[in-house]
Amino acid sequence: MIRILIALTVFFFTSNAVTRAQKLIDPKATRETAALYQNMHKLAKKHILFGHQDATDYGHGWRDEAGRSDVKSVVGAHPAVIGVDIAPLTGRPAESIKKSEERLRQLVTDTYARGGITTISWHFSNPVSGGGFYWKDSISLPAVKYIVPGGKNHEDYKLILQGLAGWFKSLKGADGEQIPLIFRPYHEFDGDWFWWGKSHCTPDEFKSLWQFTAGYLRDSLDVHNLIYAFSPDNKFNTVAEFSERYPGNEWVDLVGMDNYGDMGRDGKYNLEQAIKKLKIVNDFALENTKLAAMTETGLESIVNPVWYTDVLLKVLQKNKLNLAYVLVWRNDTKSPTHYYVPFPGHAAVPDFEKFYNDKYTLFENDLKNIYGK
Repeated sequence: MIRILIALTVFFFTSNAVTRAQKLIDPKATRETAALYQNMHKLAKKHILFGHQDATDYGHGWRDEAGRSDVKSVVGAHPAVIGVDIAPLTGRPAESIKKSEERLRQLVTDTYARGGITTISWHFSNPVSGGGFYWKDSISLPAVKYIVPGGKNHEDYKLILQGLAGWFKSLKGADGEQIPLIFRPYHEFDGDWFWWGKSHCTPDEFKSLWQFTAGYLRDSLDVHNLIYAFSPDNKFNTVAEFSERYPGNEWVDLVGMDNYGDMGRDGKYNLEQAIKKLKIVNDFALENTKLAAMTETGLESIVNPVWYTDVLLKVLQKNKLNLAYVLVWRNDTKSPTHYYVPFPGHAAVPDFEKFYNDKYTLFENDLKNIYGK
């Protein structure tokens, strides 16, 4: 009897530990959002989901062809995770925003209907000075301090979030359920190229921006279908540097890293550094019961035809990490060089097929009821 009680006690505490590990920052998260989060935790123990930015919106030499992606053209399956950018939903004329809302809604809805996952980035045009999302010395203003609570443009920012909230809540599945999203705002904040970057706001200002954004969407606007992802670029070398602008465990569900610089950009490889930094992200996630991911990477033009297996796969698998997904950047429609996954006829196709067939990698056709218990 005593042994049974001990066993039940161990089971109880183990189950509670799992529950804590899978708890979203939104206590009112929809059932599908919570299930996605739990299932990604489980899959990360043995697998990684492959993602591609804008995969079904356009590709190398094509645009707006239903059911198409360059990944599917090569291996017969879409990426498991598809990146969508909501830049067109802010800072544009009303009619333009409406058209973009409809187009992006269809992309997200189609991905969900197939059983895939959408992650949202936001190349947010400067809401105070204009001039786009990149920092421009002659134009840009340090908008963060103006749009946080107490700032002179705070009310303007609230209106922007209200517009986004309406779109987030409009994303619905066949039974009227809200479609879950991985929301990754203010990425690569440890660089200086975006107006929310390191040189343009203090750590406290950045934390305030993040906390207000997540809190306002969740608590005031009743958006409950988001998984909040925090992702710097690769500018850190220690846990302290990685977490310098971390807003706190109560505000983040997933931690990641964007890393092109160590992965072959401009012909420069520093895979030891890539592995080290990815382990920092992974260990931080485990310690703080968060998901971890390699939120952006890639090699433009895939000039190394075995990059996927000889570089990416080796970096991902080096330390038996618990990574939910890896996402490579987009394949531009018109540019002959700006692409990150191979298309039919490209020299990297055989290697990408090996990457696809590896048991560690999962694509959309591998996902089975990712939104269910």
